[in-house]
Amino acid sequence: MRKPNDITLKEGIGKLLNVYKLKGKFDETSVVALWPDLMGKAIANRTTQIYVSQKKLFVRIESSVIKNELLMVKSGIIQKINERAGSEVITEIVFL
Repeated sequence: MRKPNDITLKEGIGKLLNVYKLKGKFDETSVVALWPDLMGKAIANRTTQIYVSQKKLFVRIESSVIKNELLMVKSGIIQKINERAGSEVITEIVFL
């Protein structure tokens, strides 16, 4: 039986991340971890480095052809990432 002031584990972790100001960093690391799921196996296999800095996603792709294709759909990728994260985590993508 739940008491009136009980909260779920998800709410508790969310509050903990907000109090310690770790929510942004947690979302950034989840974007890096979700990259293979979001982009697919072919692109993930050709991605050599990926990191987030100041709401910019930096991705190093070893194939110039794939890099050019991703540049054309950059805004769609940003939208897909932010939808999956549930908030605006990424504002720009830089392909290295």
